[in-house]
Amino acid sequence: MILATTATWGICALSTAGVIVRPFRWPEAIWAVLGAVVLLVAGLLPLSAAIAAAGKGGDVYLFLIGMMLLSETARRHGLFDWVAATAVRHARGSTPRLFALVYAAGVVTTTFLSNDATAVVLTPAVYAAARHARADPLPLLFACALVANAASFVLPISNPANLVLYGGTMPPLGQWFASFAWPSLGAIVVTFAALRWAERARIAGTCATDVARDALSSGGKAALAGIVATAAVLLAASALDRALGLPTCIAGVATTLFVAAMTRTSPLGIARDVSWSVLPLVAGLFVLVEALDRSGVIAAIAAWLRALSADPTQAAAVAGGALAVGSNLVNNLPAGLIASEAVAQAHPPRLVVDALLIAVDLGPNLSITGSLATILWLQAIRREGEDVGFRRFLKVGAVTMFPALAVALGARLLIG
Repeated sequence: MILATTATWGICALSTAGVIVRPFRWPEAIWAVLGAVVLLVAGLLPLSAAIAAAGKGGDVYLFLIGMMLLSETARRHGLFDWVAATAVRHARGSTPRLFALVYAAGVVTTTFLSNDATAVVLTPAVYAAARHARADPLPLLFACALVANAASFVLPISNPANLVLYGGTMPPLGQWFASFAWPSLGAIVVTFAALRWAERARIAGTCATDVARDALSSGGKAALAGIVATAAVLLAASALDRALGLPTCIAGVATTLFVAAMTRTSPLGIARDVSWSVLPLVAGLFVLVEALDRSGVIAAIAAWLRALSADPTQAAAVAGGALAVGSNLVNNLPAGLIASEAVAQAHPPRLVVDALLIAVDLGPNLSITGSLATILWLQAIRREGEDVGFRRFLKVGAVTMFPALAVALGARLLIG
């Protein structure tokens, strides 16, 4: 038993390390799936359990499919270039102003479409803006990555991990705002200020203003309408306490087919360019979490959380800090799943659960593999010819995440 448990932990650790380091430059999905396969072959996890674990991610898969189709449709029909030219014009030659506009756009996109949408939909537009403005793209791209997590608990729909942590049953919207309005504002403002300071040398000075902006094509207008409609659908689904995956997928597929029919183009080209590898990556992570659950890790975490909750304030601070850092070790999606299972077993006070949500949303800003949104962001910038290594992101993440987390958790503790 001890040998099997040790082997399970070792395989999960090595698989997670593979996702983070990407040996041989292999995609992240290969390492997550490889870890799951090794668990099966070694007899450490039954096939039926692995299939059931992968099936738990159904809503997440549907959500991602919809968002990726929306993004690729918008990119193909020039929506990103149009948005980029608009942003550059409003920057009026100021790189700091362009940086602030990008960050503000990220807050809006994350709030109403989710952090994954900011990674998938906004990032290509921001890269196009940097190219048009002849500005250093990395500070602007970092703004997309960090605001995707910093603003991801403004609304329940702002991050799929929110649904995971609360086991699919979200608090009423009024109660949500009472708990997270001030922590969200603090996280957004502090992350902006810290990133602005960290990248001050790169965003100093002026940028180009002579950027031509062509009229948005009919396909681009239809793609924009599809994105706006998707945001409305997500808000309605959240208000009705419905799963977000299927509505998002339907909206993405419908927008793709409608735009293709209107412009007389094939939707197959869009489907070919979507980064489908993210789906097996998520499935592999779900399987790894299932293996950890069977090894007794979650039961031990629940016992620790139950004992710690004798003092709710201390428990919120300690457990929140631990989960924020831990989310970067295993990615916040499986970390959220582990926390959700532990909460279901330990039944800690609401203050502790709220602190865990802040941690699982904001903590991943520390590392490049901390959240699914950041991995999607990384894939998006690679398509544009950019790349950011683990150490480079960690330097920025350490400066921005820790102060933002301290302010957000502190604000929640003050609310009581």
